Amino acid sequence: MRILSWNINGIRTLPQYHPWNTFTSFQGILEHLKADIICFQEMKTSRSNLSRCVALPDDFEAFFSFPQNKGGYSGVAVYSDSRTITPLRAEEGLSGILQPKPPLTLDDRISRSYPCAHEIELMPDEDGSTPSDLAALEAEGRALIVDFGLFVLINVYCPNETSDARLPFKINYHTMLQDRVRTLMNEGREVVVVGDINICATPLDHCDGHLSSNTATFYDHPARAWFHRWLSPIGCMTDAVRTFWPGRKGMYTCWNMKISARESNYGTRVDYILVTPGMLPWIKHGDIQPSLKGSDHCPIYIDLHDEIITDAGERLSLRDVLPVDGNRKDLPRLAARRWEEYSGKQTLLSTFFGKRNMLLSPNSSPHSSLSLAADMQLSGEHSDAAQPDHMQPAVGIPPPTHPSLSFQNLACTSTSQLLASPPKLQSNPTSSRQTAPPDSSAKRKSSDSSAKKASKKLKGSQSKLSSFFAPPSISPPCSQGKSSGDVPDHQDYIDSDYQLALELSASFENPLSQGLLASATPSASHSKAAWSQLMAPIQPPNCFVHGEPAKEHTVNKPGPNKGKTFFLCARSVLSVPFISPLSNSFHLDQSARVTTRAKTNASVKKWITDTGVIFLNGRATSDGKPRTSLPRHEIKNSLEANYTSGIYIHTPGRGCSCPSLGIYFWGLEGVIA
Repeated sequence: MRILSWNINGIRTLPQYHPWNTFTSFQGILEHLKADIICFQEMKTSRSNLSRCVALPDDFEAFFSFPQNKGGYSGVAVYSDSRTITPLRAEEGLSGILQPKPPLTLDDRISRSYPCAHEIELMPDEDGSTPSDLAALEAEGRALIVDFGLFVLINVYCPNETSDARLPFKINYHTMLQDRVRTLMNEGREVVVVGDINICATPLDHCDGHLSSNTATFYDHPARAWFHRWLSPIGCMTDAVRTFWPGRKGMYTCWNMKISARESNYGTRVDYILVTPGMLPWIKHGDIQPSLKGSDHCPIYIDLHDEIITDAGERLSLRDVLPVDGNRKDLPRLAARRWEEYSGKQTLLSTFFGKRNMLLSPNSSPHSSLSLAADMQLSGEHSDAAQPDHMQPAVGIPPPTHPSLSFQNLACTSTSQLLASPPKLQSNPTSSRQTAPPDSSAKRKSSDSSAKKASKKLKGSQSKLSSFFAPPSISPPCSQGKSSGDVPDHQDYIDSDYQLALELSASFENPLSQGLLASATPSASHSKAAWSQLMAPIQPPNCFVHGEPAKEHTVNKPGPNKGKTFFLCARSVLSVPFISPLSNSFHLDQSARVTTRAKTNASVKKWITDTGVIFLNGRATSDGKPRTSLPRHEIKNSLEANYTSGIYIHTPGRGCSCPSLGIYFWGLEGVIA
């Protein structure tokens, strides 16, 4: 049997490291550690944030202690393999003041007595005041105690001395731990203390302990002095791992990850497995596991013998002294498997988002306002028996053929019946007497049958995409009791208005809505096509002039509009390349060649070939050589003779015969407004 302890520095960060990120469940992580009892420190989570797979592994029983006020801070956990060992009792904390609701009974407690603040010597704080109770020491979720029969396991995460003001808290917690162990030993129990003690026991356990300056004053620190007195040979507790490696150097369990101290093994040993003298014969081996990554600490473990021979010559088997029955019904009350959220007695938040049927069976209660099936019973079966003759509904509206109309009619009628109060039922018969039409019963049965058919279609079905695009259905108003004198006229009004509304709805339907209604119950291919059309990318608009799809552009200029898209005509004049005479010269011959000093501008040639429009700026030549004295009218004649359309901007230059600025269009009728 193996007992393992590891400060994991956060249960949520552990799966981010190899090899823990290769497992699909937390059960796999526990199996990979290959231990029967696994003790974690610094869980850094809370009960509400704990996932089910972490709280209830398949083959492990889990116990947790969380801080009361600080979320995501400290916290310890104990996992025991139910196939090899069974926990008998469990407690949270060291002083016994952390109790579940209802509190533990005497049979559920591990020991009869607990540490008290007035019985142990506590260190005063900076103000000189001594704690009057141990509640503050127990508020951070730092200890779990589990009884395994052969021994009592204490999984502890002792406070770290982050400042001088924190030192009294640290010393007082160690004192409480020592007193709890003493109480258990006085009751004849063997104790195994595992966890992060946050103290270096000897100079050999510190990376700078070999320095002469540190060796001379090593035990001057109050915490180290206390730990030195608690360990053997002075005290009652034995460092089980150091027993097998008495002179081993560099056996560190914690490193500073900010300076990558683990690579150079520049660390400390602050994690221990301490046992009472009666457990020493059972200890087979102990060591650290620095190769397992995932935290700034590494795991430590001890192995127990399968059997031992006592001083009296008696052979004892570990299976005989450890309970292994696998009975999960009698687990300690602190076990996570007995939490309310996992016992099936508490409603979880996820159940409110589950899929529920819209309609209930006809045997449901007729008084449920949320049941549409109950509404059908009220409107069809119970209405005749529950209401007197003078309270029968006078309006008999023929049932609509569309399922949505019958559904709304059914909901409206049933709601009005459910909301009818007893005083209205007991009103004066002479003032509320109504005359029902002779065929009201037949019409009501027809409405009920159509409603039942609609309910069968709606039950367990999913809304179709096309139903969202259908025109709004028209439902008749709810039938309510009226005076006998107004019934005939009111009946005529409703019939005439309802028929007119149906006619108008049928006459004003557009082709799109008709197509959608026709495909209200189509095959899967129609639904797929509808979803594809809905999720299809937006098609670019057409150019107002050419009627062709426009081209999408993106703003690249830095500013508030960078990254935004806009549409322009695919052959818009604005996209014509701007050609400067400083880098280009144009041949105004019939070949319409465009050359540059460095290379041929292929994009310009392609645009001219496709559109037949050229955009010129500057001084044009007819033979490839610059001419500063070419008259403007010669340029116009040459351009019109060689190009079907274009825009010419004349920029006057030195020695130009036309010193004024001019713009000339030709052949662009219908292109430029």
